[in-house]
Amino acid sequence: MPTCSEEECERPAAFELHVPWAENRVVCAPHARVLARRDGVVADALPDATDELP
Repeated sequence: MPTCSEEECERPAAFELHVPWAENRVVCAPHARVLARRDGVVADALPDATDELP
């Protein structure tokens, strides 16, 4: 399983963020919760993910 793409984060990635103004990236559940609040960003769970958005 990939790790979170956010700088200095070692957590396993659980979501793919679809970002209209940048490349898609995979992130952990805590980062997905924060980053998905931006307008236009969509968080899709990865097929092997066990985490849920808090």
